[in-house]
Amino acid sequence: MNQRWLYGQDRYRPAGETINTRLYDVAPIGTKQAKAFVQTHHYSGPNSWVYDRFRFGLFTAGRLVGCAVFSHPVNEKIFSFFPGSVRQSVELGRFVLLDEVPGNGETFFLGRCFDKLRRAVDTTTGELLNMQGVVSFSDPSARTTDTGALVFAGHLGTIYAAHNATYVGRATPRTLRLWPDGHVVNSRRLQKIRSGEKGATPAIQELRSFGADDIWDDRAAWLNHWLDRLTRRLHHPGNHKYLWGLSRRARLLLPESLAYRKPCCSTSPTHLQFQR
Repeated sequence: MNQRWLYGQDRYRPAGETINTRLYDVAPIGTKQAKAFVQTHHYSGPNSWVYDRFRFGLFTAGRLVGCAVFSHPVNEKIFSFFPGSVRQSVELGRFVLLDEVPGNGETFFLGRCFDKLRRAVDTTTGELLNMQGVVSFSDPSARTTDTGALVFAGHLGTIYAAHNATYVGRATPRTLRLWPDGHVVNSRRLQKIRSGEKGATPAIQELRSFGADDIWDDRAAWLNHWLDRLTRRLHHPGNHKYLWGLSRRARLLLPESLAYRKPCCSTSPTHLQFQR
């Protein structure tokens, strides 16, 4: 099965389907269009976005049916495997295809995106950026609402393996906080509340949408009070990390791939942990 998304809900396409590439185009798109598409359909929800650098859309008959967002991470150490500067590598921050796209659409789309990254130029000087690498993470931990309804089944990154990624193991384990609807609390948004910096208002409104009262003079105390009442803790074992070298030099420097993670044998959608 191949995981898809539609209005935040996962859908599945049968294995073995072949995309008719003549019916699809891949082209750069703007932040506004990419953000609207991803926040409408991706499991991360409407309040989640990344520091986007490159955005590509998958189109059929002029309609947007997929989106890949390549971003700059908070922690630049994830690029340590690649040569060049940190600006010559990107993270695949969001990758979502609608449920109508045939089964092997991910690898086709991802391959076209990588081709465009290799040809990317500086928008100011027009010089070739010589992009070196792409990092992506797959999240294996299922999440539910506070009533037990499944929101996200988790995924292992099978399409990354299918596109010959180098698997280097798990990222650092951590503890997440979940809203009642099962979505992850954005820690960066919480920090904006504590510090009173620009962008705190939407974060405050998010808490109020789940039942918090007006913010107190002691912002940190208000935040801690309501987080304890409105959120649940979830131990996360760490995302699976995958690498691609975009240049020959970058590929030669990559370590030998660890064994790819395999989905469990259950046919329950809860265990169809495949891709981003």
